[in-house]
Amino acid sequence: MRTLLLTGATGFVGRNFLLKELQSGTRIFAPVRNPQKLKNQLVLEGLSEPAVTAIDTNPSRWGDINPTHAVLSAGVLFARSKEEYFQTNVDWTLQLLSALPRTCRVIVLSSQSAGGPTPPQVISRNESHADTPLTWYGKSKLEMESLIQKKFADRDISILRPPMILGPRDTATLPLFKMASGLIRSKPGLRKKEFSFLAVEDVVSAIQAAFEISAWGPFYIAADHSISDFDLINTAAEAAGGKGITLPVPLGLVKCMSWIVDSVPSLRQSAPSLTRDRAREIWPDRWVVDPQAFYKVSGWKSQVNLRQALFSAHESLVREGFLPSLSRTGH
Repeated sequence: MRTLLLTGATGFVGRNFLLKELQSGTRIFAPVRNPQKLKNQLVLEGLSEPAVTAIDTNPSRWGDINPTHAVLSAGVLFARSKEEYFQTNVDWTLQLLSALPRTCRVIVLSSQSAGGPTPPQVISRNESHADTPLTWYGKSKLEMESLIQKKFADRDISILRPPMILGPRDTATLPLFKMASGLIRSKPGLRKKEFSFLAVEDVVSAIQAAFEISAWGPFYIAADHSISDFDLINTAAEAAGGKGITLPVPLGLVKCMSWIVDSVPSLRQSAPSLTRDRAREIWPDRWVVDPQAFYKVSGWKSQVNLRQALFSAHESLVREGFLPSLSRTGH
C-alpha cells in the first residue's frame, strides 16, 4: 500500500489530491499548520475517520515516518515581501526533501510563473524556452526548481509546472464569480488575452501519471487548448447566472489601482493579485504553454474543459456556503 506525504492538504490542489488518494486506500501524512482545519474539511466531505495523519510542518518533529511517495503542493501564492515567498517556496521545500527517505518518489508542483509569459512571436511556451519569471512568486518557484535539481540530482523527483488551475474547492475564484454575477464585468487591458488553464481533476491525474515515470522535468501541464480572458469571465458569469456585459479596463488604470492597493494594507489583503509585484503578470497578453513534452513521457492528457471546471467550482462554493444557491432552470 502506498504511504504518501502530502503538503498543502488544506489548500486547493492538495485537498483534491488527498480526497482522490483516500479512495485508493492510501495512508497519508499531512504537514499542516492547523490540524483542526484539515479535520473540518474532511468532515465536510463526509470523512469522519479517514486515514490521514496530521503532522508538524517542521520536519525535525516528524518522528519515525517512512513515506513511499510524496507530493509537495504547498506554497505561498501571495505574500508581502520577497523574503516570505522564498522562505516557504524555496527554503521549506528543501527542508522537506532533506527529511524524506532517499527512496521516496517525489512530485513537486511548481508553476507556469517560473517560466514566465509566452515569448514573443511564438504560439506557446515550452521547456526549451528561456525562463523569464516576472514576479517574486515566479522567481521563488524557479529558484526552488534550480536548487532541487542541484542538491538532489540523484533522487527520484519530477517537477510539474501547471498554469491557472480551476475547479471545486477553490475559494480563490470567489471574487471572479461575484464579479461575473453583476451587470458590469471588467477585464484588464483593451486587447484580448490568451491563457492556458487546467482543471484541478486533471492536475490530480497528472500527478498520478508522474508517479509512473522517471523523468525530472520541469514539465508544463495544461489543457490542450487555450482560453481568452473573455472566455473565463463569460463562462464564470454563465455558471453564476450573471446577465451583464464584460468591459475592458485600460491597463494604465489597472496600474494606478495596483499602486493604490500596495499603499493600503486592507486592500493588499483583500486584493493580493493587484499588488504592484503580482500585477506584473497582468500586463502580458499571452500566457500559453505546450504540454506535449509531458504527454510524450507519460501519455497523460487533460479531460475537463473550461465550462466543466468553472461550473464545478461554482457548485462547490455554493455547497460550502460561500455563494448563494442558483436555480439551473433554463440552462
